[in-house]
Amino acid sequence: MPSHLSADHPVAQPPGSGPVDALISQTRRLKGEVDAVRRDAPGDGTDPRERWRRALYDLALHQLDDLDQHLAQLRDDPLPAPDPVAPRHDSLVSRVGSAEWNLLTDEVSWSAELYRILGRDPAAPPLTLDELPSLVLDEDRPGLTAMVTGCLVDARPIDGEFRVVRPGEGVRTVHMMGEPVLGADGSTASMWAVLRDVSELRRCRRAVSETRDSLHHQRHAAARTEHRLAVELQEAVLAPRRGPLRLPHDGSRTLDLAAAHLPPSADAPIGGDWYDALGLSDGATLLSVGELTGRGVGAATGMAMLLGAVRGMAMTGTEPGPLLACLNRLLDTAAQPALGSAVCLRYRPETRSLVWAQAGHPAPLLFRGGTGRALDAPRGVLLGATSGASYGQAEETLEVGDLLLLHTDGLVPGHAGSAAVHRLLGLAPRFAGAATAQDCVRAVMREFGEGERQDDACVLVARVTS
Repeated sequence: MPSHLSADHPVAQPPGSGPVDALISQTRRLKGEVDAVRRDAPGDGTDPRERWRRALYDLALHQLDDLDQHLAQLRDDPLPAPDPVAPRHDSLVSRVGSAEWNLLTDEVSWSAELYRILGRDPAAPPLTLDELPSLVLDEDRPGLTAMVTGCLVDARPIDGEFRVVRPGEGVRTVHMMGEPVLGADGSTASMWAVLRDVSELRRCRRAVSETRDSLHHQRHAAARTEHRLAVELQEAVLAPRRGPLRLPHDGSRTLDLAAAHLPPSADAPIGGDWYDALGLSDGATLLSVGELTGRGVGAATGMAMLLGAVRGMAMTGTEPGPLLACLNRLLDTAAQPALGSAVCLRYRPETRSLVWAQAGHPAPLLFRGGTGRALDAPRGVLLGATSGASYGQAEETLEVGDLLLLHTDGLVPGHAGSAAVHRLLGLAPRFAGAATAQDCVRAVMREFGEGERQDDACVLVARVTS
């Protein structure tokens, strides 16, 4: 029967040493390059991402060192040694040995490296299959027994791991691969196996896995913190999300105002949507809604900056069209490029006149007498899309009882553009029967605020009371 001791001893006619030497040179050159990159990587240990990278570098170096040692073993010891227990290559980082158990003659053959892997005295006889579990940790013995039994009885290949305790070296992990050798009658005549010490490989993999898990945990924690900060910033900047909006100088209560912010589902990142109602010193009221591209703290911060600019320019008396042109210049010169859309309306209660402008944003919806329509939009491009853009203005005269609805994209989940406008205009009968602007906002929330949404949205309702 041919011997299967092939893990540390190739067949009798190995390839010449020239190709093997070339492979060894290539491996060592690659090891040097990987090691140089690893040394240049930051190594203060505070950044989880860098710890993960260094663990991967260590793992790659270990595998290359393993390959280097085995190629050297192939070059220096190509033929089976006369003495199977002669000492060789004690310094191997990852060792490979082999064994054969002959069931017909009860002979057992171990390679020299297998003695080292299992921590056995080279002068001692090799262990039988019945004795082999005595080296293995108690909790791993059932697994080893099942693998050997499956190979001998059912002719199944062996591919598994177990742990052994080596004197002075502690617990080591051994990977075992084997196959049955069948006799002429189809029964199992012998079993051979290749065993490898994979302790360092498993340690490196555990280090990589633990570092990856730690990095994932820290990323998740950072994402939760960013989400909370974005929500808190948005809530601090926007007007109250429940109840009617109060204007500090609107003693006559010429407008009944209400608004709401609809957040995205679950832990989806907050966007840069806003709404605002501002009473001006000349008795006019500025209404605005808009949104800024991006998500999270960056979008919320940009939204706060933009809304602050809207309020500041409105207080100086800037009309909606020029106001949007200033916002466009602001985004165009911002350090972080972004796009935005907005609609601004200036309402004068003494004449019930409405002057408004838009920047790539859905037009306000006007509801009157139980029906609704979108206002004809003046020209206007997205904020930050082009330098030096100008924005037209449109004017509308309102009547007592009229209702204006301003909103951002995403208010109607699954619908955009004209489809979303059509759904919103369908609420006209409910608005006609509503007593307050807050009742109208509740109707919008009941219709569109209950389901899942991928993006947040804002709605603002203004009802002319006198």
